[in-house]
Amino acid sequence: MAQNYVLLETIQLSQSASSVTFDNIPQTGYTDLKVVVSARADAVDGGTASWMSTLIRVNGSSTGTHKFVYGDGSSAASSSNGSTIWTYTVGSNATANTFGNFELYIPNYASTTQNKSYSVDTVTENNATLSGIWLHGGLVSNNAAVTSLGFAPNSGNFVAGSTFSLYGIAALNTTPAIAPFASGGNIVANDGTYWYHAFLNGGYFVPSKALTADVLVVAGGGSGGTSVGGGGGAGGLLAFTSQALTSGTSYPCTIGAGGPSVGSNSVGTDGSPSQFSSLTQAAGGGGGGSYAAGKTGRNGGSGGGAGGWDVPATGGSASPAGQGNAGGSVTAGSYSAGGSGGGGGAGGAGGSYTGGTTGASGGRGTATYSSWGAATSTGVLYSGSYYFAAGGPGVYGSGGTQASASFGTIAAQEYRLKVG
Repeated sequence: MAQNYVLLETIQLSQSASSVTFDNIPQTGYTDLKVVVSARADAVDGGTASWMSTLIRVNGSSTGTHKFVYGDGSSAASSSNGSTIWTYTVGSNATANTFGNFELYIPNYASTTQNKSYSVDTVTENNATLSGIWLHGGLVSNNAAVTSLGFAPNSGNFVAGSTFSLYGIAALNTTPAIAPFASGGNIVANDGTYWYHAFLNGGYFVPSKALTADVLVVAGGGSGGTSVGGGGGAGGLLAFTSQALTSGTSYPCTIGAGGPSVGSNSVGTDGSPSQFSSLTQAAGGGGGGSYAAGKTGRNGGSGGGAGGWDVPATGGSASPAGQGNAGGSVTAGSYSAGGSGGGGGAGGAGGSYTGGTTGASGGRGTATYSSWGAATSTGVLYSGSYYFAAGGPGVYGSGGTQASASFGTIAAQEYRLKVG
């Protein structure tokens, strides 16, 4: 790749989302922008169509004009639109597990003296009939510098696995002013102060120059037990500050999966550990206990909740210590009904069941790293903050719940003022 063609951000969805937005687009150091997308929507435009209209939002607005040519392998057409800028992506009627792709190009994006032109090249994969290709060319209806770019299906959501990558293109023989000094991660983003590389599955973090980084490691959560099963414990959470990283070194990132769900009358399974390079391993969360198979919650990064009914029973402990909290216990119950304890979380112990007709709550996640979640859209958003590593709730009666907010995510945070 040419030195003047720089990957600025990548967003890969780990769950469905109604829109994706690139904010904090640098206003110096680059002349043009390019966005490369591989995506699928969970709805269609209607009828037998295999695609979904996708709005392009420049600075939050889709107002503009465009013309396009279109072909589907048997016919071709052209048309225009005088009010909205958009393209297409694969919809839910398309062959399962296929993704469409498009590339958006905006030249001279930081200018404030002219409306922005753009072009889009689109293919909707289908492995069947009624697939299409489009070429769009248009004009954004304002002359403001482009500071954000967003994409949203006209209805429904983008599905998990959809990937969006933003590139800055600098003039030849110039050094880009703002660029991440490392590669790797499913999500690469910046908030104007920090660069974030979030790994949703295994890979390597590779600095392109010596830098100092903060590292957040979260293991996979445990699954809930069944038969008045306790909630799964959150995966262990560890944070490391001011880590000196060497240019050109490939630092391995191991991402722990959540514990798989279990059949009836079973103790929950533990989550798998996560690790960044040789730093201390974050332990997987403990599985929840089960009335029928062992009431005590399992130990883990955070402990699993105790199974309920004819108890008392105890939750699993946080082991090793310092990565989370214990699962909740059960102090009341009967042979006819009962509830279970919640799994522990990074922000607090799992709730204990003391009676009533609902299971205990899961342990709270931590919002200490909310800014990381806001930049990368990882964690769980609640009341304006992003939480990591919450425990699964207990249940009343049969069933169990996996640790619902435990994420096997490693985010290596590059602090630009410490680089070099």
